[in-house]
Amino acid sequence: MAEVEVTAGMIKQLRERTGVGMGKCKEALVEARGDMELAIANLRKAGIASAVKKEGREAKEGMIVTGANDSTVALVEVNVETDFVVKNDKFQSFTKALVEEICHTSPANLEDFLKQKFSKDSKLSIDEFRAVTVQSLGENIQIKRLEIFPKKADHSIGIYSHMGGKLVTLVEISGSKDEVELAKDIAMHIAAEAPEYLSSDEIPERVIEHEKEIAQAQIQNKPPQIQDKIIEGKLKSYFNQACLLNQHFIKDTSITVDELVKKRSKESGKELKLVQFLRWKIGE
Repeated sequence: MAEVEVTAGMIKQLRERTGVGMGKCKEALVEARGDMELAIANLRKAGIASAVKKEGREAKEGMIVTGANDSTVALVEVNVETDFVVKNDKFQSFTKALVEEICHTSPANLEDFLKQKFSKDSKLSIDEFRAVTVQSLGENIQIKRLEIFPKKADHSIGIYSHMGGKLVTLVEISGSKDEVELAKDIAMHIAAEAPEYLSSDEIPERVIEHEKEIAQAQIQNKPPQIQDKIIEGKLKSYFNQACLLNQHFIKDTSITVDELVKKRSKESGKELKLVQFLRWKIGE
């Protein structure tokens, strides 16, 4: 079987995601024949890596733009080659026009959006508008993804944008239209803590089984009669790390996000519920 080359870049990415030393990262990648996820799993099983980031620090350039009108909140990610172009006024105007168009037309998906006519110049489709902008700026531009959130009565939507639109989070709370600040606070928390799920009910069974397998590998030398209890504790720890409602709120670590919402619900006399969240990072 052909030897897989483990590059310095792969080792650097594994170190950034796990916090493990360069030597151990190289060994893990060689053993896993360059498979990043397998190397991470093996490091965790060995008890060397604990908290693992979902992605390394390297990402494409670009920005995530948000917009809103009376009926809709929209997000769109636009990728470019260099940060220099991101700061260009023409690029900024282009992204603003895109998000306004999305709010106005509420396309079903990205493919439909690219095909539809540009309202400010009906001779062009959105994709042709993109191509014209590419020619103007001399750099490749790609519209990567979009998301639409219809505004609902008695719902609050809060958005937090970080690093000039390189990281954007959104939170929707039901039960009141007056909880935008609470939603923004939780959106800021999400930017920092990067939850993967809203609650443990959302975690796929295959992910739970994978976590159990890793926990089992870490406690093989423990007495059999206590292994189940240890695994249960490790799963709880994983839920507290991965699930938004279980995480301790960054502005008040004495309470969880779930307790924060319940506390505000009691104060306001309204039945508030955190119904969904989104966390986008450029290049993911």
